[in-house]
Amino acid sequence: MAGGPVIARARALANTLDRAHLAPGGVGARADGYVTTLVPDSAQRPDPHVVVLFGARGDLARRKLLPGLYRLARASLLPEDFRIIGSGRHAPDGDFAEEVREALDEHAAGDVTEEGWADFAPRLSFVASSADDGGDLAAAVREARAELGDGARTMLYLSVPPSAMRPMVAMLGATGLAQDARVVMEKPFGADLAGARELNAALHEHVAEEDVFRIDHFLGKEAAQGILALRFANGLFEPIWNAEHIASVQIDVPEELGLEGRGSFYEETGAFRDMVVTHLAQMLGFVAMDAPERLDAGALRDAKAAAFAALAPFEPAHAVFGQFEGYRDEAGVEGDSATETFAALRVHSRAPRWAGVPFLLRTGKAMAQTRRTVTLTLREPAHRIFTAGDASAARPNEIVLELTEDPRVAVDLRVKAPGPDLEVTRAPLTLDVQRELDQEGLEAYERLLRDVMLGDQLLFARADEVERLWELAAPLLADPPAPIPYAQGSWGPDEARDLAAPTGWRLPDHDG
Repeated sequence: MAGGPVIARARALANTLDRAHLAPGGVGARADGYVTTLVPDSAQRPDPHVVVLFGARGDLARRKLLPGLYRLARASLLPEDFRIIGSGRHAPDGDFAEEVREALDEHAAGDVTEEGWADFAPRLSFVASSADDGGDLAAAVREARAELGDGARTMLYLSVPPSAMRPMVAMLGATGLAQDARVVMEKPFGADLAGARELNAALHEHVAEEDVFRIDHFLGKEAAQGILALRFANGLFEPIWNAEHIASVQIDVPEELGLEGRGSFYEETGAFRDMVVTHLAQMLGFVAMDAPERLDAGALRDAKAAAFAALAPFEPAHAVFGQFEGYRDEAGVEGDSATETFAALRVHSRAPRWAGVPFLLRTGKAMAQTRRTVTLTLREPAHRIFTAGDASAARPNEIVLELTEDPRVAVDLRVKAPGPDLEVTRAPLTLDVQRELDQEGLEAYERLLRDVMLGDQLLFARADEVERLWELAAPLLADPPAPIPYAQGSWGPDEARDLAAPTGWRLPDHDG
């Protein structure tokens, strides 16, 4: 059926508690406090919006932002009236709408209908701008807001290189674009502690903190939010979520993909800045924090900030950097580049909850598999009476969270091996959330774009979080380990294995 995935998303949203966005009367509450029904209504739709996409012709906009906005529009989750203005240094040779249609046909083909496109296309336009010249764009935004009428809002999405952030922010202030606007910033947020502080100060000259949305799409993933539900909604897990029962935590995000034409960007950032200080650290916050007082933006981010405050600084002695073979031959990469494409760290928390528990972080390009896995290794029973029937039973129990678009949870247990002997083997107890509930959630960027329009900061990083993470990273940035070459399609440098001793890095079907 045409538009089927869109309708599925809409139904999924209608059957899922959508936090503070619920209209009065939209929820049927049982006597025990659990929500039984969510009835969507017009109150859930954001105010009319002008969405300005800086970097609208770039890879992120083509793959995620424009398809996400189209799907939201088809599911009636955007405002009833809106405009999308693409911007960048170079205007298209032809019609911007034609470029957008090509992007949708490539990245959202199953959702595109002629009826949907006929409604979406007239809302698209493009106005060239740069950090030095935003006058025409500011005029176009004012005109679009006037068309939308009273109550219209502006979203400014900065999908630009890190080095361009501060000049762009200055332009937004000088032209008045920042006035009464919500500003979305792509990571990394600065390149070090000083840069992050300068960027935050520049932002706050023109935009209030509550209107700054530092986007980390990992936080928009259903599986990432599922960590919160798994921990704080279940008496099975939260009582054991501490050093008494957990021996180690791994957050492992290897990628098969190489640079995909992003050589210049990677030279400016590297794996540590691009992935560890952002995605992996935010996941660590969800895993390590204490229970927030409430499930709202203030309380959740306070709890996450407290978890970051308890972390010990990242030490060069507990880090391994790598660079995949052939990286220096990529377009946009220096011939003698020392940029890391792989980073593995062993970090610790000073919080009593996590005393002595290592947090192991790993990510890299051109690796053996693409996975997004959080693994909590449980401590062994104090008194063991069973013998292992095979080698698999030697590994401790693990809680494994797959941070994919199809969230999965597994608890790897030891069970009695079938047969006459009292020996144990290993078997997973698994849950495929989408399959079990027969519901499909929003894609991460779709969820976060909608949250920006609704003014909900719950799943976005706050200024103090960002600055604390750069503070933790400072020792490693000051004295980074030399990147060790590793073969493409491997699990990275062998030296990284020692960081994860004694159990090693864990992936569901391969121990790296």
